[in-house]
Amino acid sequence: MKYITSILVITFLIIGCSNRKENKTRIAELEFKIPAKLGEGAFWNYKKDEFYWIDIEEKQLHIYSPKTKENKSIIMPCRIGTIVPSEEENKAVVALEDGIYIVDTKTEEINVLSDVESDIVENRFNDGKCDPNGNLWVGSMHLKQSQPNASLYRINAEGKTDTMVKNITISNGIVWSKDTKTMYYIDTPTGNIKAYDYDTKTSTVTNERVAVEVSEKDGFPDGMAIDENDMLWVGMWNGDAVAQFNPKTGKLISKVQVPAHNVTSCAFGGDNLDELYITTASVDMTAEEKKKYPLAGSLFKIKLNVKGVRSNFFKKPVFLNAQVH
Repeated sequence: MKYITSILVITFLIIGCSNRKENKTRIAELEFKIPAKLGEGAFWNYKKDEFYWIDIEEKQLHIYSPKTKENKSIIMPCRIGTIVPSEEENKAVVALEDGIYIVDTKTEEINVLSDVESDIVENRFNDGKCDPNGNLWVGSMHLKQSQPNASLYRINAEGKTDTMVKNITISNGIVWSKDTKTMYYIDTPTGNIKAYDYDTKTSTVTNERVAVEVSEKDGFPDGMAIDENDMLWVGMWNGDAVAQFNPKTGKLISKVQVPAHNVTSCAFGGDNLDELYITTASVDMTAEEKKKYPLAGSLFKIKLNVKGVRSNFFKKPVFLNAQVH
């Protein structure tokens, strides 16, 4: 009897220690100190081992090298909402306030690709990523953040622009599942992560549904990444963390705590795609929050026991009637 009791006690201790280990709080570490106002647009360029990101309010496109710890900045003519590298060398597609452009990251020359929403002054462009076919999906947002009069667009290499989802307020995170059959998308004020069936033959979506209902106590869902197991990693505005969700069950799995109140986006990077790079913001904080989070606006990173997937590049653009902005 004593023998059995001893076995039970040892088993309990092992399980208890194991659970404590699994539930140990994970905290992202400072990667690059910078007082960005509204860091966003996280994207890992696996071809160059560089991290692309932006500061919306400072109108800056950033390219950060983890190996050299250098951060190259390019000033845009107006606020920038997202950036995705192009298949063409030293080119990237960016969303500015009044349309979509191609920027040369060496010469800094900018050419218009689509002037969609250039006449809607109450909106600006926000987050976006490329689908498995290399089309840019980018959404706009209402500047006052009160009306659902923005949209999600699909833009191809020739600048052809199609409206894919309407009645959006703040267009944010967007990713595709590993098998390319599902697209996940965030309209931040709804507090939901929606799922759509994605057709690779037509680059279209159908069957809109809610995959995750995010609790307001955890913050508001912002930029998003996806791992090799199709779990979603979401920057939480007003949430001090990146939250990991299972879109199949809708459950919150875990969190990575971040030394910043407003966590805006993330991307898997590094040689093995097992390092999560995280952008943050220093705006929309109280005096108490600023004191608590003096590194807000900086880049953070954490090494995980799960890998991400390579993000899609923008297809090589073909200019027909290009204009210089």
